[in-house]
Amino acid sequence: MNRTVRLMRFSLLLVFVLVVAACVQPAPPAGTGAPQAETGATTATEPAPAAEEAAHDTVKIGIVTFLSGGAAAPFGVPARNAFEVLIEQINKGAAPAPYDTPGIGGVPIEAVYIDESGGADTQVAELRRLVLDEKVDLVIGYISSGDCGALAPVTEELQKLVVFFDCGTNKIFEENSYTYLFRTSGHQILDNVGAARYVLQQFPDVATIAGINQDYAWGHDSWDTFSASLAQLKPDIQVVQEQFPKIYAGEYSAEISALQAAGADIVHSSFWGGDLEAFTIQGTSRGLNEDSVLVLTTGDTALPRLGANVPPGIVVGARGPHGALAPENELNDWFTTLYKDRYNVRPVYSAYHAAQGILGVKAAYEKAIADNGLGEGELPSLEQVVSAFEFLEFDTPSGVIKMALGKGHQAIEPTAYGITGEFNAKKGEVDLVNVVEYPAECVNPPEGVASLDWIASGFEGAVCP
Repeated sequence: MNRTVRLMRFSLLLVFVLVVAACVQPAPPAGTGAPQAETGATTATEPAPAAEEAAHDTVKIGIVTFLSGGAAAPFGVPARNAFEVLIEQINKGAAPAPYDTPGIGGVPIEAVYIDESGGADTQVAELRRLVLDEKVDLVIGYISSGDCGALAPVTEELQKLVVFFDCGTNKIFEENSYTYLFRTSGHQILDNVGAARYVLQQFPDVATIAGINQDYAWGHDSWDTFSASLAQLKPDIQVVQEQFPKIYAGEYSAEISALQAAGADIVHSSFWGGDLEAFTIQGTSRGLNEDSVLVLTTGDTALPRLGANVPPGIVVGARGPHGALAPENELNDWFTTLYKDRYNVRPVYSAYHAAQGILGVKAAYEKAIADNGLGEGELPSLEQVVSAFEFLEFDTPSGVIKMALGKGHQAIEPTAYGITGEFNAKKGEVDLVNVVEYPAECVNPPEGVASLDWIASGFEGAVCP
């Protein structure tokens, strides 16, 4: 009996030892992806540590632009085309210096393209999906100012690098500060301050102005800036007509009639995409351009699409020195040739803004790699990229871009304007004459100064030729 008891006790002891041994295992090596205890130190929206980012096989970028709807063909698709051909060349290491190394720090770029159509609520949901489900490393995107206004605060919640490549409202970084959000193109202040300066330079006797702009943030902000700038530069100027049709309206008979009745010397419009083309065709067919000088701040995108249907005498901008107003430099020659060879048309300014977005990201990442002594194939942490991006200056086909505003998160750039001349059959579009470029420091407010306050001050600190 005692022997039986001893055997039973021994068996129980052996089972206990085996159970303990099974439960007490050595900790797995760092970076294996083994589950961690729920300590609350890491959540789904917190930035990944440097070691995890360094293990990536690609830099996965969500790219958002209009791929359907009225803004797609003239505006969103050219931007997508630019991203596509540039990422292909960057991954090959085939871009000119300083972008001649493959990928980003030797890591290839993987692009996920998303359609911006659907409105702000849709885009907020898509941004969450890109970050939480697609597991992108960063997002470059957004053309609509309305979308950008809704998305900006979400970037802080998600704690993921987001780069606005185009949307133009100046309020993003003037009304709030952001850690993970950057914009690599200038905002609408440069468009409309530049337009006001150009109008007075080319048409010094102007006495009356009118405007037709889309009825949302972009349209109202653009008109407010243009009219305030002209009033500051020439106080006796009179506003005789303001029109704010619904975005994507596409039909402007009533508005054109009202503008013709007003008979303003200058008619300003920040229309873009399909609205721009529709207004240009409808207005010029009715002779609006004969009654008034049309000032189209985004007119560059219409030039190659409308061709000989663009009459002479229209003031055209490109939201910076882009498209038909781009400078001569090695990067621009390369980009223009690359784009035309692939798509049989020159790049318009949305394509140039796309170039600024992807080249800015490559420059920021590779500066972070160099600053932190990382080796080839190692990627920096989110915080290291943010630090490198702030106040960065980088080369583009449009010249040097400076991240000078918004505590280093908002770009400034020059702007340029010209007037349409005769149709050039070889180019397939009208030539631009009387082209003038204004330096970035002439058409952008200083750091820390709200745009309308800067205009009201008489453009204090502006450095103009």
